[in-house]
Amino acid sequence: MNVVIIGCGVVGAAIAYQLSLVKGLNITVFDQQPPAKASTGAALGVLMGVISHKIKGKAWQMRQTSIQRYETLIPELEALTGRQIPFNRQGILSLSLEDEDLAPWEKLGEIRQSQGWQLEIWDAAKLKNICPQVNNAKITGAVYSPQDRQLDPTALTLALVEAAQHNGVTFKFGVTVLDAQTPEISPQLQTIETTEGKITADWFIVAAGLGSTPLTAKLNHKIDIRPVLGQALHLSLGHPLGNPDFQPAITGNDVHIVPCSAGILPATDYWVGATVEFPINGDEIPPDQELLESLRKQAIAFCPELATATIIRTWSGLRPRPEGRPAPVIGKLPGFSNVLLATGHYRNGVLLAPATAYAILEMIIPQDS
Repeated sequence: MNVVIIGCGVVGAAIAYQLSLVKGLNITVFDQQPPAKASTGAALGVLMGVISHKIKGKAWQMRQTSIQRYETLIPELEALTGRQIPFNRQGILSLSLEDEDLAPWEKLGEIRQSQGWQLEIWDAAKLKNICPQVNNAKITGAVYSPQDRQLDPTALTLALVEAAQHNGVTFKFGVTVLDAQTPEISPQLQTIETTEGKITADWFIVAAGLGSTPLTAKLNHKIDIRPVLGQALHLSLGHPLGNPDFQPAITGNDVHIVPCSAGILPATDYWVGATVEFPINGDEIPPDQELLESLRKQAIAFCPELATATIIRTWSGLRPRPEGRPAPVIGKLPGFSNVLLATGHYRNGVLLAPATAYAILEMIIPQDS
């Protein structure tokens, strides 16, 4: 059975690797640029699963599936490729600001406990004792999620590609899809035209993020995905914030402070991100420097030591947000029995990549068959 995957961000790469574990599939991945160059390359890799307020249905199920899968996936990829993937197993710490009602967190903690997960509510004294780097009178405590994780999305994607190659997947970068022939009667798409010629397959998986919109338009069923810009900073402090042996990802007021290369190297550098910037006219979004600076100031307000850090680089990326429908878009493209969508993950592409890969696998080869 021939499977074509279009798009090699973290989602496309995760699907390629998951499918490569199945015997009898001949898998080819196309992307017009190298892997992890679009949304994935700009992501911070903060996996907010247990600490998210999603508690039931598909939204929670996918988060839970992914958080569980990452525990086996990272060592699996490292063993297969010999690469080290920065994977921070020290959890996520969500700061509580004054006037924040802790009742919803307490309720969430009870629900998570009944689901077999942990959440801890810390008062200000406990927070100061464990994370002395957090020093702001307006922070009244924190919620700690020990089972959530953070990883390096680019390192993960490159390892997924290498592991999938090891398992026989073909990757073709620098290839653009030019056209897709819509069948007149059959619900099966048979051929796409690319800069490498015509490609036939039994299944086509569209995992192209923002590129999914023009692709699906060629198939006369446009999935409208719009860009949302995110900017981030790489700060070098030269030493760890707080306790060198406890370096969770810290989040507050939608600002993330993430130790770089956690799980491999001692923390001396931190990523801070990310802004959320919507298009003003059309799809153009010039990066807002003031927003980025306010993000840096907010991080310093939480951890004042960051004021002495040097900015190593700033970067930005466009996140794919579905218009008029919830993210992500996973399922069959209407009108086709063999075109699958795995796109529009917005801010949760890295978090939901493993669960998305399972969902696509289930559509191609139902697991109860």
